[in-house]
Parts: sequence; structure tokens; C-alpha cells
Amino acid sequence: MDAKIETNPLIDRLPPHLKQFIKPQDYTDYSPINQAVWRFVMRKNVSYLSKVAHESYSRGLEMTGIDIDTIPSMYGMNRILKSIGWAAVAVDGFIPPNAFMEFQAYKVLVIASDIRQLENIEYTPAPDIIHEAAGHAPIIANPDYAEYLRRFGEIGAKAILSSHDNDMYEAVRNLSILKEAASSSEKEITNAENLVNELQNKEVPLSEMAQIRNLHWWTVEYGMIGTVENPKIYGAGLLSSIGESEWCMTNEVKKLPYDVKTATQDFDITKPQPQLYVTPDFAYLMEVLEEFAGTMALRKGGWRGLQKLIDSKKIGTIELNTGLEISGVFTEIIKDEDNKVVFFKTEGPTALANREQELIGHGIENHIHGFSSPIGRLKGINLAIEDMGPRDLQAYNFYDGKRISFEYESGIIVEGLNVTGIRNIHGKLILIQFEDCTVTYKDQILFKPEYGTFDLAVGSSIVSAYAGSADFRSFDNLYHVSDTKTVKVKKSTQIIALEDLYHSVREMRDQNSFSEEKGISIYNTLTTNYKSDWLLTIELFELALNTNNSDFKTTLLDGLKTLKNKRSEIAHLIDSGMSLLN
Repeated sequence: MDAKIETNPLIDRLPPHLKQFIKPQDYTDYSPINQAVWRFVMRKNVSYLSKVAHESYSRGLEMTGIDIDTIPSMYGMNRILKSIGWAAVAVDGFIPPNAFMEFQAYKVLVIASDIRQLENIEYTPAPDIIHEAAGHAPIIANPDYAEYLRRFGEIGAKAILSSHDNDMYEAVRNLSILKEAASSSEKEITNAENLVNELQNKEVPLSEMAQIRNLHWWTVEYGMIGTVENPKIYGAGLLSSIGESEWCMTNEVKKLPYDVKTATQDFDITKPQPQLYVTPDFAYLMEVLEEFAGTMALRKGGWRGLQKLIDSKKIGTIELNTGLEISGVFTEIIKDEDNKVVFFKTEGPTALANREQELIGHGIENHIHGFSSPIGRLKGINLAIEDMGPRDLQAYNFYDGKRISFEYESGIIVEGLNVTGIRNIHGKLILIQFEDCTVTYKDQILFKPEYGTFDLAVGSSIVSAYAGSADFRSFDNLYHVSDTKTVKVKKSTQIIALEDLYHSVREMRDQNSFSEEKGISIYNTLTTNYKSDWLLTIELFELALNTNNSDFKTTLLDGLKTLKNKRSEIAHLIDSGMSLLN
């Protein structure tokens, strides 16, 4: 394998709030057992998937440089992915959903560089390099699908989370880490599974992110393509699972036409899927995505969009009809009798922007304690402030350096010294600055002079509301990095000795130098000290196939039969491994 580090311009262009999730892929962390797991899954998948996967899969394996025999190097993958306009980065397990989506929007695959244990060879709830590299990467070689993935990331990154989504993310991340940590106790895993099930069964309204997550699951992860009667596999979850890729093709799994209603179909990450959805082609995926995007606060705005941001308790953005964008943690809303927003408030660092560019002098250091403003039309004036030209402003006493008092149709009154205004690229006012200003609503004081300078957001309606910041440079820590870290267990001397056996077999295969004497010695050690291991016996039998020593081959076969009888749960894996050798 070429260990030379090759950069990719797409990674260099990533914003800092995404780069914080990237970790180096330490290739030396992969043990000989890890390499054997990768090889078994890939050989099984390529053999089987060539018949049931979408035609892009086999072609994509070649185009993305994924080797069947060896765990891929991220550097090698990036060198090849660059030719199709994508990149890949390694991360530590699950990352926040908005961050995951935003990586996709930048055409960067997020790859959890850890690999599943031998015990979880068929399926793991944890993201791992088999799922990410062997599942996701090959299909993006298809241009239509690659554009769907990018556009999905662009829209998904703006989806608003709920506090329940955040709890669910942390619970699933914790479960996935425990499942793959050899040191985890059954009690720890059971408790983690119970929490995930409890959260999954909790009856809460589906947030935008929950619905986006559902669409992602039933397409990118578990999607099928073609017809309900004759579907093919393209979802990474199916492509990377030697168990589900076979089971999904049986009649036990319902095949249903894919449509936008799938956004409300939940899933259980801990179990095989009882139904799957079939898209006629990749272009149709884009149609459904755009149909769903039309229902999001991103495009609808209004009080509902602002309320979603308040409920999320995370950094979000509203855009007014003037193009002014306010980014921060929203905490308060006042509506009129027609449910139109007439006042909003943020708490903590807030930034103002226009056309996704932060306004000079209006970053978080200028609005460190938050931002608030009334919006709407002025009482008794037919012309909205944003539509006033210089003469209109003078006619209504909006003079720089003059005191003014005006009332909104909502009853909110602003009184203060007009200092200056900021205009957008079209010359329209989007912000007016006041000093010694008081803002009142009925008997409530919304702003006092002692609060400092008052910046009035000019606009009459909220046209968009979405997660994240208008200008990604406004906030240093847009996404929170989870405190739950993947577990790296110190290997016992017994495990190290088993890895040495796997290494010896791999070395003989790579060098085409199988020694019967050495093979017999390895097998005797294996059956004495590692009675439950099955994969290395299959690898030994593969090497012994070309020898004339039928006694050794018979011994290996008898050993596999014994293992199948003692461990019925892995009998089908042994059969699968042996079938690859025929």
C-alpha cells in the first residue's frame, strides 16, 4: 500500500467548525485480525453484491481505489476520490447530524476509521470503515447519486433539531461505542440499548432533522433502486452488511415505493429493517428531497420556523424579507393576533449578516449578550421602512442625528436618537442604529437606554429559518464535540498472540509461501488456546487448498464442522467463507 500522504483541496477548504471533527487515520492501529475481517466481508460482499447491487457498485469499487484484500488508506482514497470531485476524512464514530450533513454538502465523505470486531462481523450499529468506505464510497462514482448526496447534505445541514434529537444522538453514539469496545460489560450494553429504545419509543413530534434523518436512512443507508418486484441495492447499510444484504432480498422484507411520506417512517438502529423503499432511479431521489425541502422552515420561515429554533436551543438563523440574517440562540417571540412575528430575541453571542457575509461591526463580539428587535409595518404608514427611499425617510423624520419616535402596527413603540443605517447591495435599509433608545410593548419594556446601542432590524417578515449560522465564520464552535469518546482497550497478551497467528497466515498468503509445517503449528496453537475462533481456520484452509496433504485439509474441515455444531450462530458465516473458496 502507498503510505504517501496525498492532500485533497476539498479538505483544505473545509471550515474550522468541521475540521475539529477530523482525526488522523493511524493505519498501524489496524491489527491482522481487523485486516482479516475486512477481507472476509469484502470478498463475501463483492461475490454476492455483483448479482444484487446497483451496477454502480462494482464499477465504483474500482474507481474509488478500494482494495478487497486490504483496509483502505484515507490518503490513497483521497488521491483517487479527487478525480471524481470528492474527498474523505476520518472521524471518531458518530458526529452531530448537522455536521455530518454539512460535510456531504462540501462533497466530503465522513469515514469512521475504526473497524468492527470479529464478533460483529455481520452488522454493527457503530459507523466503521467497512460501512463508510465499502458502503458509501463506491456509489458516489455515479454522478446522479453523488449530486443527490451533495444536495442532501446542503439541505440537511439546515434542518432544525429538537432537544430530543440531541439526546438520541448522544445515546446512539454511546451504544455504538460500547458495542465495539471489547471491555464493555453486558450490563453496560443492555443499559445503553434500553436508553436508545426508550428514546425511540418516546412520543414526540418529529423535528425537521428527525425527518431528514429518516429520508437519509431509507435512501443513503438502506435504499433500493429499480422496481418493487426486482429491486437492486444501493444503500451503504445494506452494501456493508453481509447479513442484511442477503436478508433484504427475501420476501420477509417488504418492498415499498419510495416517496416523501417516508420522512415520517421511523427506524430502529438496533434491529434489521422490516421494510425497505425502492426508488425508480437516482433522479427521483432528488425530486422527493426537493418536495420535502419545500415543507422546511428553511423555505417557509414564519413564526413556526422561529419557534422551532427556540425549541432547539441551538444556534440557528432567521432571514428577514430584506435579506438581513440574524444568527444566535433564539429565546423569545411575540406574535400578533394573526400569528405574525412582531418581535424576537436571542441570548448570548449573536451575529448579523447579509447574503451569508457577516456585517462589519456586527459579529458576536458586538452582540455578546444577544440581540432583539421588533419587525413588521409601521402604524399609519403604507410604505414599509425597507421600501423607503431617501426622500421617504426624510418625510417620515428618519434623519441621522435626530430623535424619533414611531409605532408598529403591533403596538411596539421605538423612541431614540437615530444614528445611522446599513443598506444591502440593492441600496435598501436593513439595519438602523439608535442611541438612548427605549422599546416598549404594552406595559413591557423590551429595551432600555442602559442596555447600550439599539440596532433595529429592518423587515416585515421572516422568510427563512434554519439551523446553523448564516456566515460559518461568525462562531468558533458551531457544533459541540461529544464528550463520549471511543474506547481503545489495552490488548491482553493472549490477544496479541492471536494477532501474531493471523499475521503469520497473512504473510504466507501475501508472499505465496505457504508451509504445511507452519500451517499445522498455527492450527494446533489455535485449537489449544483459541477454541472459538473460526476465521483463521478458513484462511488456513484457503492456503492448504493447493497442497497435496489431504490429512491437514481434513483436519481443518473437521475443526470447522465442530465449530458449527458448538456455535450454531456462526455456522452460516463458516458456510459463506467456505463457499468463497469453491
